[in-house]
Amino acid sequence: MPQGVPLAMAPFLVVIEAVSYIFRVISLTARLFANMMSGHCLMYILTGFITKLFFLYSAMSILCVFPCVVVFCIVFLELGIATIQAYVFTVLIGLYLNDAISLH
Repeated sequence: MPQGVPLAMAPFLVVIEAVSYIFRVISLTARLFANMMSGHCLMYILTGFITKLFFLYSAMSILCVFPCVVVFCIVFLELGIATIQAYVFTVLIGLYLNDAISLH
């Protein structure tokens, strides 16, 4: 308990701290999920576009080269984003665990 806080406020502080720790985990999970899903959805849409382009215009299949290059670039972008997300996830977990273990 912080110094100078009345004893009657202790139950409220416990509830507030418990809710804040729960929502930290929920927000971390939601952000990680949203970042992963957005990249996967983008790659799914683009690969669907490439396959339709290839099968509809098989005579001009050379046109599929540019979208394939774009998809490969997005895959490398996704790898970069995954690396950054792993770093952020690790740092935030470390901070949250530090807050939970050391009592302010």
